Amino acid sequence: MSTSQCGRLESPVGTIEVTVNEGGAVVSVSFVDEATSGAGETARACSRALRQLEEYFQSERRRFELELEPEGTDFEYRVWSAVQRIPYGATDTYGEIARRLGEPDSARAVGRANARNPIAIIVPCHRVIGSNGDLTGYAGGLDRKKWLLDMESGQTRLDF
Repeated sequence: MSTSQCGRLESPVGTIEVTVNEGGAVVSVSFVDEATSGAGETARACSRALRQLEEYFQSERRRFELELEPEGTDFEYRVWSAVQRIPYGATDTYGEIARRLGEPDSARAVGRANARNPIAIIVPCHRVIGSNGDLTGYAGGLDRKKWLLDMESGQTRLDF
């Protein structure tokens, strides 16, 4: 299925770009630091995703109701599914996710799968932290990860 960039949202943590496929499923949500040309039309599916992201940033939405079709391996799908079960405002560790998947020695593989998550925020990889509680790796940057976790815990900083 072909995909098209369909819309952007100016959020408190920067510009977010949403891409959907022909069937209307979200295939990526990413942070963009530079303007790119060729923004596609804002399809109905994209409008819905952008609206839900806006509601999330306004603390009105804790759970997304969107069809998702990220590209990945079977293991990555299992990790992303586990990450989607981490409640709003909570965190989990790479090691705990690996144990729940029945692969206790795969914490690093969980980290790699998390790093390859193409649907930021909606598949909340920002909620995964190191076993010692440290904020580790986030494709959008650790400042964004901290801001998102602070927002979800009610400690929103006004600046980013």
